[in-house]
Amino acid sequence: METNRQKKIGGVIQKDLVDILQGEIRKNGITNLVISVSKVSVTTDLSVATVYLSIFPQEKAKETLEAIRTNTNLIKHDLAQRVRLQLRRVPNLVFFIDDSLDYIEKIDNALAGKENPIENRDLLEKRRKS
Repeated sequence: METNRQKKIGGVIQKDLVDILQGEIRKNGITNLVISVSKVSVTTDLSVATVYLSIFPQEKAKETLEAIRTNTNLIKHDLAQRVRLQLRRVPNLVFFIDDSLDYIEKIDNALAGKENPIENRDLLEKRRKS
């Protein structure tokens, strides 16, 4: 369970990361790309922040995530400049794709009858340990 301090730091990081990422998109003239920071989880020792990103369109998600991961140090530096009066030390950033919207869409399609996982067993994800 996250403490209030972790939640506050996560919120500050989330807000500033949105500004940094969207600013870079605008500055580089990239169109038709939206990056949203859906959640930031900070470890109890405040050393690592796990950042979940929603990237639209979905086709560009992997290459955008790789570009963000290669520029993690620059993003952390920009973040440090923004939060220097609020945090002594900026946590290391680890980026992941947030796939919760895809999961919700699958459930909506199943409930609407568009894709029935009972009739079409291929729609079910196999999560068996091998």
